[in-house]
Amino acid sequence: MASSSSTSLPRITVLGSLNIDLTSYVPHHPLPGETLTSNGLVVSPGGKGANQAVACAKLSRGRGHATDPSSITAVVAMAGAVAKDSHGSLLLNNLAAHGIDTSQVLQVSSDDNTTTTGTAIIIVDEPTGQNRIIFTPGANFDPSLSSYATLPEASPASARPDLLVMQLEIPLATVLAALESANRAAVPVLFNPAPAQPLPDHAYAGLAHLTVNETEASILSGYPESDLDHLDGLRRVANWFLAKGVLNVIVTLGGRGVYFRTADGKEALVPAEKAKVVDTTAAGDTFVGSYAVSVVTAAREGKPFDIEAAIRRANRVAAKTVERKGAQDSIPWRDEVN
Repeated sequence: MASSSSTSLPRITVLGSLNIDLTSYVPHHPLPGETLTSNGLVVSPGGKGANQAVACAKLSRGRGHATDPSSITAVVAMAGAVAKDSHGSLLLNNLAAHGIDTSQVLQVSSDDNTTTTGTAIIIVDEPTGQNRIIFTPGANFDPSLSSYATLPEASPASARPDLLVMQLEIPLATVLAALESANRAAVPVLFNPAPAQPLPDHAYAGLAHLTVNETEASILSGYPESDLDHLDGLRRVANWFLAKGVLNVIVTLGGRGVYFRTADGKEALVPAEKAKVVDTTAAGDTFVGSYAVSVVTAAREGKPFDIEAAIRRANRVAAKTVERKGAQDSIPWRDEVN
């Protein structure tokens, strides 16, 4: 568990999913009814929540110094649920090895012992590095996770996050309640609503940072994905979110780069970094983690947040991630990108 004794360090709390990834590398994505022989299978820690927490941790620490207080620029805590099984233990041990506070990760079980830690089956097309994912929630959807609905305002002052990061691989009701709780506690939220599903308007009210890809932006806003092929459409979709109360809208566009628009009228299409794509798994989570570290660093230093600089850095970090296989192992450490 990471030390949070230094009150000078900003704190990021990630409320989200923890999964074991079963990643298979194939010559092409299988067609309906087709059986393929995999070129390799990797079992590793994953889950969008855990990936983002590890990204925050690795990008605020030097390689080999995950638990060294002198190396840390942000305290990172994970909140979520795993089962009392070997996969759950693996996830907890891996988070702790990266210096992440795991005291808010619940270990749950059912009366008939059928509750398992969440899993994700990932099929990676080796020629392109593109993946397809099947998510089985398991403990991530356990009813006990509802206890975190008031996490931002119920946390003691010493553990009150400077930024709350969330996704949608945990129950929607918990996420919506945590958003309202964060608003009451004046805790800024970075929301990455993936996998996307339509959300009520109040989910966007006062939201500090919304990061979505093209598909998610289309599902949430109702605009066709083709609208995001040009700047006018990107601006129209971003304005839809801004009108709901979002302060900063970030739309990742793969090889086209990242578009952002803010409530005060700033916008730009930031070019993507060139990379030799090996595996896109966790690229989006790495982007979110890098952006989150930039947010809390600026706030703690009392500097205006430079959203374009944060996105350029996040692009650079994500480009390194896609050049490596795996999820959390592929995320670079701070000294690999500085």
